[in-house]
Amino acid sequence: MKKLLLAVAVSATAGSASAATVYENDGLSYKVNGDLQVQMRQDIGDDENLGVDFDDLEIKNHVSYDLNNDLTAFGRVDFGFKDYANQDDAGEEDLLEEAYVGIAYGVTSFSFGKQNFAGDEFGVEEAIESPLDEDQFDAQGTDGDDTLRVDVDLDNVYVAASYEMEAEGTDSEGDEFIDLFAATEVAGLTLAGAYQQRTPINGDSVDTFGVSAGYDFDIAAVAADYSVSDDDGTDTTLYNVVTAFDVTSTTGVAVGMQNQEVDGSEDVTGWYANVTYKFPAAKNVRLFAEIADTDEDQTDMGYLAGMRVKF
Repeated sequence: MKKLLLAVAVSATAGSASAATVYENDGLSYKVNGDLQVQMRQDIGDDENLGVDFDDLEIKNHVSYDLNNDLTAFGRVDFGFKDYANQDDAGEEDLLEEAYVGIAYGVTSFSFGKQNFAGDEFGVEEAIESPLDEDQFDAQGTDGDDTLRVDVDLDNVYVAASYEMEAEGTDSEGDEFIDLFAATEVAGLTLAGAYQQRTPINGDSVDTFGVSAGYDFDIAAVAADYSVSDDDGTDTTLYNVVTAFDVTSTTGVAVGMQNQEVDGSEDVTGWYANVTYKFPAAKNVRLFAEIADTDEDQTDMGYLAGMRVKF
């Protein structure tokens, strides 16, 4: 999904691979792309062990039809195999990550199906494996099976809204979500805000707000976000501060700090630092490493190293 705040030419920590066109004829376009990432990782915690973790094993399928007059029909089906690969009882895992269809007209698109919420766009966190929740939207929920979504992508303004239906009485029933997200970029400064209302079945609603800002200094990008969830008068806040910069044209570094606090409880602070190397001959082939820790009692520092191949 579109993370705007640090997508500011930090070559080793931002950017996405272009999908490969498999077939194109008479207004029909079928594209495939993928993201394969395998790590050697020891999690933050007490007496954790080193092991192989499959972080991303995704195959994404995109189909679109040109309907003329600036109108396009599209569909997407994404399969993710990381849960399947990481579980002993693999047969219980659902491989379908996204499945939706929609219509686009000019800069506006409407889609419905299994997909991410608008609130998933929020955030500046740049960890490979986040020590805490990425933000409070991530803590509450950022995807659903019964989601309607509208996106408007202008030159320097991006707006998204989504509605996850409760769908009570169906196989996919769950909490109701209303999400809004907006961002703008002016002269290297990116500002964003988001709102979510989650209403559990037969429960009270939880409101989440977030604001963020990032600036590109050419030699480095710096960003911060703040988000808070109000659950029946109990606030949970989380903020991120991160900087990312290029060491060379092929090597980038990101360093970040997080803090999360629930009313009446002690706050938890986490930090991370990672480095990513992109091969000059194929920049979608990357090596990476990261260390991270929190200030919780009886926890040891976590670390990882791995390889990522995108297409």
